Amino acid sequence: MYYVPYMYPYHYPYYINAPMYNYGRQSVYWTFPHEIGHANRFDSFHSYNVDGRVFLTDYGPKSFVVNINEATTQNNTYRTALWTGTHLQVTLMSLNVGEDIGLEMHPNLDQFLRIEQGQGIVQMGKSNDNLNFERNVYDDSAIMIPAGTWHNVTNTGNIPLKLYSIYAPPQHPHGTVHVTKADAMAAE
Repeated sequence: MYYVPYMYPYHYPYYINAPMYNYGRQSVYWTFPHEIGHANRFDSFHSYNVDGRVFLTDYGPKSFVVNINEATTQNNTYRTALWTGTHLQVTLMSLNVGEDIGLEMHPNLDQFLRIEQGQGIVQMGKSNDNLNFERNVYDDSAIMIPAGTWHNVTNTGNIPLKLYSIYAPPQHPHGTVHVTKADAMAAE
């Protein structure tokens, strides 16, 4: 019926929507994330608004699934905690043009950052006056920051820099929302 040459995994990273051969069964196409259809399963709840946008709040420590790219690019606050557990935290961040996270160091936790939109520069080092590691970062860049490392990320692009951060263990109180960098500085 259909001829679909060169399918995954042979031409990674190019995926195509190939027909599914259900042999007489009705095809299933999800218009909303799968979890909405099973909102009461495993004690979960609705994480999407009626318009399909992610409702940005702290869902931890309950089980949770989200399209992290959509949630990150949708976020317009400096920092919003999306999930806070006992041993891990996910926060969403949006840096305005020219804005930076601010030079910081976490002595007892490792941190993971992923850029979902925009471009910037990351600087890291063993002391706050010797940031000898410097890299340009763009969409899909992942940044690993070991505990005890001084670091900063600056938006060098012309659109907001959207990223998410994973802290292990958590760094901010459950439900943290800092609308601006000034709010975050005041909270610390």
